Amino acid sequence: MQNENPAPVKFAWVPFKRSLSKEEFSWVLYDWASQSYVMIVMTVIMSMFFVEATNRAGVENASVYWSFTTSASMVVIGVLAPIIGTLSGYKGKKKMLFTLFMALGLIGTFGKAFIPEAWWPVMLAVYFVSSVGYAGNTKVYDTFLVDVTDNKRMNWVSSLGFAFGYIGGAIPFIISLPLVVLVLLGVIDIDIMIAYRVAFGIATVWWLIFMRPFMKNVHQKIGTDVEPKYVRKSFIRIWTTFLEIATQGDKIEPEYFISWRFIHIWRWRSLALITKQKTILIFLLAFFLYSDGVGTIIRMAVIFGAEIGIDEMTLLIVLLVTQFVAMPFAILYGKLSQRYGAKFMIYIAIGTYCVVCFIALFMNPSRSDAELRALFWGLAMLIGTAQGGIQALSRSYFARIIPKEKSNEYFGFYNVCSRFASMIGTAMFGIIAMITGYSHYGIAGVAVLFIVSAVIFKFVPNDKHLLEEPQLEATTHTEETI
Repeated sequence: MQNENPAPVKFAWVPFKRSLSKEEFSWVLYDWASQSYVMIVMTVIMSMFFVEATNRAGVENASVYWSFTTSASMVVIGVLAPIIGTLSGYKGKKKMLFTLFMALGLIGTFGKAFIPEAWWPVMLAVYFVSSVGYAGNTKVYDTFLVDVTDNKRMNWVSSLGFAFGYIGGAIPFIISLPLVVLVLLGVIDIDIMIAYRVAFGIATVWWLIFMRPFMKNVHQKIGTDVEPKYVRKSFIRIWTTFLEIATQGDKIEPEYFISWRFIHIWRWRSLALITKQKTILIFLLAFFLYSDGVGTIIRMAVIFGAEIGIDEMTLLIVLLVTQFVAMPFAILYGKLSQRYGAKFMIYIAIGTYCVVCFIALFMNPSRSDAELRALFWGLAMLIGTAQGGIQALSRSYFARIIPKEKSNEYFGFYNVCSRFASMIGTAMFGIIAMITGYSHYGIAGVAVLFIVSAVIFKFVPNDKHLLEEPQLEATTHTEETI
């Protein structure tokens, strides 16, 4: 049985007094570890590294190549997500997949440090590999939430994960920053590309050091016994899980699934999608749309700033300050969700992003540098107030409305929505920027997605009224060797 009252473990250096179990804290700390990738690779340094390389090569519209590569990586992980989900549902396989994708992300991150600047297409290829590794690793990491805590604490623990992540991403960035800044100021006479390469190494080392508590203390507690031909059967489970969502939990046996009769009546049972499991289906549709906007803004922030004329120094400082703004607001969202519910707080975040998009539409490069810097600062601070909250509460809301014994399969569909959404957002940004010649017009498509998601999200229930269900009994944990 999942431990509903975990033994508290107090950590003197944690900047809050609430107790966490060893498993909860180790899970939270992994966000601290892996966010070095987000800050240095996904958001800041890799973008600047690529922009500098393409500028030297005389490549125009670098944001188009960047956005299309990001979209391609999201397509791959979107296709893999349900497969990863079903495979990780087997006992002993979740940790294995977690480690596999983590290794892919780490190798890709470290490998960027050795790519010659003239090989910018290779930079994109390695970025693609590391993006798939990080995204796959995060997908499996999310599913461990139901293994480490109970329903009542999910919003809080999930929010702490994002809060720790922001600081964990900021610290290695701060360690990397002096060398980058001193080179940009001309104090140190070396190529700026060397400073960027050092940052990739720092991100890798940080990730490696702080992933250890997770690997030691977090284990799969809910899972299915490994069966013969489990890889083949995992593909069947993807579709049976999909149909169970559609038919409000009706059990569908694999033998029935592969029969001709199934194919004949599949179209009729699919009609149940609009009436059955409304909470899960409507939430996933809304999540698909607003995750598109959030992911696009995260991945395109530096490229967008550079193309409207924001200098490198300003980009570095703004994005660093944003991390420190985001940390307390992620915790605040978790606290307020206990009083007002996750649905209400997610609405607040969506509204904030709509304001961000509206302001960005008017950030024409023809404006004065002072105006653009002021607007960029304002956007960054607004994003910082909402980014961690919307992601953390979406994760915990979904974890509370799905069957715990099938959390891995359901989180597979959750991550399909997350990853494919990022693909659409970045592709829309790139297409609009390519057609118009202006990056800021690409934000228009993102704004529409936030607005539509807000309308759809209206139809999911307030989680304050969701019945608190006890965590389902976990299968006996078998220690796996990684």
